Amino acid sequence: MRKFAVSVAVLALATGIAFGVTAQQKDTAAQTGARLITLGTRGGPIPTRHRAQSSNLLAVNGTYYLIDAGDGVLRRLTQAGVPFGKIGKVFITHDHDDHTAGLATLMSVAWDFQRRDPIDVFGPPGTQALVNGAKQYFTVNAEIRWVEGRRTPLADVFVGHDVQPGTVYQDSNIKVTAVENTHFHIPEGTPYYGKYKSYAYRIETPDRVFVFTGDTGPSEDVARLAKDADVLVSEIGSADAIRETLTKNGIWQTMTADQQAAFLRHLEEEHLLPEAVGKLAAGANVKMVVLTHLPPTLDENDDYARLVPEVGKFYSGRVLVAKDLMAF
Repeated sequence: MRKFAVSVAVLALATGIAFGVTAQQKDTAAQTGARLITLGTRGGPIPTRHRAQSSNLLAVNGTYYLIDAGDGVLRRLTQAGVPFGKIGKVFITHDHDDHTAGLATLMSVAWDFQRRDPIDVFGPPGTQALVNGAKQYFTVNAEIRWVEGRRTPLADVFVGHDVQPGTVYQDSNIKVTAVENTHFHIPEGTPYYGKYKSYAYRIETPDRVFVFTGDTGPSEDVARLAKDADVLVSEIGSADAIRETLTKNGIWQTMTADQQAAFLRHLEEEHLLPEAVGKLAAGANVKMVVLTHLPPTLDENDDYARLVPEVGKFYSGRVLVAKDLMAF
């Protein structure tokens, strides 16, 4: 009976690997040039049916690079025909859960299919701790699957890198430059002051330059980073939409006037309202803007088209609202 159980486990593993090969046959990035796929376009932390949370994929000359890994990223990669086992480089803008909650599952499933090459996760301080936590979380799973033939140690596959602003990664396809943005305003004197940072990334490929703002407020450093970019992938907020949502949910009415003012100040200083996106894009002379990290509304079918003319008051170039699985 034990020998039969082991045989079944080995067969299951072989079947799984075969399935992985089949998935690779659908590889949609086996082509030259650079292409952006918006995997998850909703800001968090509230989940929604039609949009995964923040994640983008660059495919450059057949190599994949993931920027953020919010909830739902693995399913979106599968829907995009992208073999998850080929994701080897991940760049995290900041360690909020709507940008990282899908990372552990992605790494674990890649390990399940016996990826042996390291998955490098780059990001601001805290990223290494995030990856180490994912390894600890999936240790029980790894020990159980040992009998099925999964013998590669988790530590050999998952590697977190805390990086400082500047050039954080470079290979023959891309050069990645990070700047600290203005998303975090952790007060001095609190336990976590100075401990965490939030980044924006500029990724230069042989044919196009992409800039990912991450979550940020207005920032001169981000504006310099975005100079003359081909594609600006920008977060966008909407004070009116969020206030309306909170009002309909009854939350806004429970807040004091000071709390309401502080919340609106947070939206203006730590996120980009449409006016700020337009001014950023115009000042940086970018060729196209892709709006993502879309704010919560009560209408799950909201297309956010109303945000485009708001950005267009300050920027005359092309502005698109991203949907999950769009390609640029």
